[in-house]
Amino acid sequence: MKLSHLDQAGRARMVDVGDKPLMDRTAVATGTIRMSPEAFRQVAEQAIAKGDVLAVSEVAGTLAAKRTAELIPLCHPLGLDHVEVEAELAESLPGVKVSARVRTVGRTGVEMEALTAVAVALLTVYDMVKAVDSSMMIGDVQLIEKQKAPVDA
Repeated sequence: MKLSHLDQAGRARMVDVGDKPLMDRTAVATGTIRMSPEAFRQVAEQAIAKGDVLAVSEVAGTLAAKRTAELIPLCHPLGLDHVEVEAELAESLPGVKVSARVRTVGRTGVEMEALTAVAVALLTVYDMVKAVDSSMMIGDVQLIEKQKAPVDA
Protein backbone atom coordinates (compact mmCIF):
# COMPACT_ATOMS: atom_id res chain seq x y z
CA MET A 1 0.00 0.00 0.00
CA LYS A 2 1.48 3.33 -1.07
CA LEU A 3 0.98 6.24 1.30
CA SER A 4 -0.21 9.34 -0.52
CA HIS A 5 1.30 11.74 2.02
CA LEU A 6 4.86 10.77 1.10
CA ASP A 7 6.81 11.98 -1.93
CA GLN A 8 9.28 9.88 -3.99
CA ALA A 9 12.01 10.42 -1.38
CA GLY A 10 9.75 9.50 1.56
CA ARG A 11 9.25 13.08 2.78
CA ALA A 12 5.87 14.17 4.12
CA ARG A 13 3.82 16.29 1.73
CA MET A 14 0.33 17.63 1.34
CA VAL A 15 -1.64 15.60 -1.19
CA ASP A 16 -2.68 17.41 -4.38
CA VAL A 17 -6.46 17.11 -4.53
CA GLY A 18 -6.90 19.64 -7.33
CA ASP A 19 -8.03 17.05 -9.88
CA LYS A 20 -10.55 15.35 -7.58
CA PRO A 21 -14.23 16.10 -8.18
CA LEU A 22 -16.25 18.20 -5.76
CA MET A 23 -18.30 15.94 -3.51
CA ASP A 24 -20.75 16.50 -0.66
CA ARG A 25 -18.76 15.12 2.28
CA THR A 26 -19.83 14.35 5.85
CA ALA A 27 -18.00 12.83 8.81
CA VAL A 28 -19.14 11.97 12.32
CA ALA A 29 -16.82 11.35 15.27
CA THR A 30 -17.42 10.60 18.94
CA GLY A 31 -15.46 10.43 22.17
CA THR A 32 -15.87 10.33 25.93
CA ILE A 33 -14.41 11.70 29.12
CA ARG A 34 -14.82 9.71 32.32
CA MET A 35 -14.85 11.50 35.66
CA SER A 36 -15.57 10.95 39.33
CA PRO A 37 -19.18 10.81 40.51
CA GLU A 38 -18.65 14.13 42.32
CA ALA A 39 -17.33 15.85 39.20
CA PHE A 40 -20.22 14.39 37.19
CA ARG A 41 -22.71 15.72 39.74
CA GLN A 42 -21.22 19.21 39.57
CA VAL A 43 -21.27 19.23 35.76
CA ALA A 44 -24.88 17.99 35.77
CA GLU A 45 -25.92 20.65 38.28
CA GLN A 46 -23.95 23.37 36.44
CA ALA A 47 -21.99 23.94 39.64
CA ILE A 48 -18.56 24.17 37.99
CA ALA A 49 -17.01 27.56 38.74
CA LYS A 50 -15.91 28.12 35.12
CA GLY A 51 -19.49 27.93 33.81
CA ASP A 52 -21.68 25.69 31.65
CA VAL A 53 -19.29 22.86 30.78
CA LEU A 54 -21.41 21.29 28.04
CA ALA A 55 -22.17 24.56 26.23
CA VAL A 56 -18.58 25.81 26.36
CA SER A 57 -17.22 22.47 25.14
CA GLU A 58 -19.61 22.49 22.18
CA VAL A 59 -18.45 25.97 21.15
CA ALA A 60 -14.79 24.95 21.57
CA GLY A 61 -15.33 21.89 19.38
CA THR A 62 -16.96 24.00 16.68
CA LEU A 63 -14.07 26.46 16.69
CA ALA A 64 -11.55 23.61 16.58
CA ALA A 65 -13.18 22.02 13.53
CA LYS A 66 -12.81 25.32 11.67
CA ARG A 67 -9.09 25.51 12.57
CA THR A 68 -8.05 21.92 11.94
CA ALA A 69 -5.66 22.78 9.10
CA GLU A 70 -3.75 25.05 11.49
CA LEU A 71 -3.26 22.16 13.93
CA ILE A 72 -2.69 19.14 11.67
CA PRO A 73 0.21 19.92 9.30
CA LEU A 74 -0.90 18.03 6.17
CA CYS A 75 -4.64 18.82 6.32
CA HIS A 76 -6.14 20.99 3.62
CA PRO A 77 -7.86 24.18 4.79
CA LEU A 78 -11.56 23.66 4.15
CA GLY A 79 -14.56 25.92 4.06
CA LEU A 80 -16.99 24.03 6.26
CA ASP A 81 -20.67 24.20 5.43
CA HIS A 82 -21.85 22.85 8.77
CA VAL A 83 -20.40 21.84 12.14
CA GLU A 84 -22.57 20.38 14.86
CA VAL A 85 -21.01 19.42 18.19
CA GLU A 86 -23.10 17.86 20.92
CA ALA A 87 -21.88 17.23 24.46
CA GLU A 88 -24.17 15.19 26.66
CA LEU A 89 -24.04 13.76 30.13
CA ALA A 90 -23.46 10.01 30.24
CA GLU A 91 -24.29 8.72 33.69
CA SER A 92 -23.13 5.24 32.72
CA LEU A 93 -19.50 6.44 32.45
CA PRO A 94 -19.93 8.68 34.56
CA GLY A 95 -18.88 11.54 32.33
CA VAL A 96 -19.57 13.30 29.07
CA LYS A 97 -19.97 11.93 25.56
CA VAL A 98 -19.21 14.25 22.66
CA SER A 99 -20.23 13.81 19.04
CA ALA A 100 -19.40 16.00 16.07
CA ARG A 101 -20.90 16.03 12.58
CA VAL A 102 -19.05 18.06 9.96
CA ARG A 103 -20.12 18.71 6.37
CA THR A 104 -18.61 20.41 3.35
CA VAL A 105 -18.65 20.35 -0.42
CA GLY A 106 -15.06 19.82 -1.42
CA ARG A 107 -12.31 17.65 -2.87
CA THR A 108 -11.22 16.05 0.38
CA GLY A 109 -13.00 14.64 3.40
CA VAL A 110 -13.79 16.18 6.77
CA GLU A 111 -12.77 13.29 9.02
CA MET A 112 -9.96 15.23 10.66
CA GLU A 113 -12.28 18.17 11.33
CA ALA A 114 -14.81 15.92 13.07
CA LEU A 115 -12.10 14.19 15.13
CA THR A 116 -10.48 17.50 16.05
CA ALA A 117 -13.85 18.91 17.14
CA VAL A 118 -14.40 15.96 19.47
CA ALA A 119 -10.87 16.01 20.89
CA VAL A 120 -10.92 19.73 21.66
CA ALA A 121 -14.43 19.58 23.12
CA LEU A 122 -13.25 16.82 25.47
CA LEU A 123 -10.10 18.75 26.38
CA THR A 124 -12.33 21.72 27.19
CA VAL A 125 -14.39 19.58 29.57
CA TYR A 126 -11.14 18.49 31.21
CA ASP A 127 -9.93 22.08 31.55
CA MET A 128 -13.18 23.26 33.09
CA VAL A 129 -13.54 20.36 35.54
CA LYS A 130 -9.90 19.61 36.48
CA ALA A 131 -10.17 21.54 39.78
CA VAL A 132 -12.75 18.97 40.91
CA ASP A 133 -11.17 15.87 39.32
CA SER A 134 -7.70 15.88 37.78
CA SER A 135 -7.83 12.12 37.11
CA MET A 136 -10.44 12.29 34.34
CA MET A 137 -9.78 10.05 31.35
CA ILE A 138 -10.38 11.05 27.74
CA GLY A 139 -10.91 8.13 25.39
CA ASP A 140 -12.83 6.35 22.70
CA VAL A 141 -12.21 9.17 20.18
CA GLN A 142 -13.14 7.62 16.86
CA LEU A 143 -14.57 8.23 13.43
CA ILE A 144 -17.93 6.49 13.26
CA GLU A 145 -19.26 7.64 9.90
CA LYS A 146 -17.85 8.96 6.64
CA GLN A 147 -19.97 9.73 3.58
CA LYS A 148 -19.46 11.30 0.21
CA ALA A 149 -21.92 11.87 -2.59
CA PRO A 150 -21.77 13.63 -5.94
CA VAL A 151 -22.79 17.26 -5.88
CA ASP A 152 -26.05 17.95 -7.70
CA ALA A 153 -25.44 20.22 -10.71
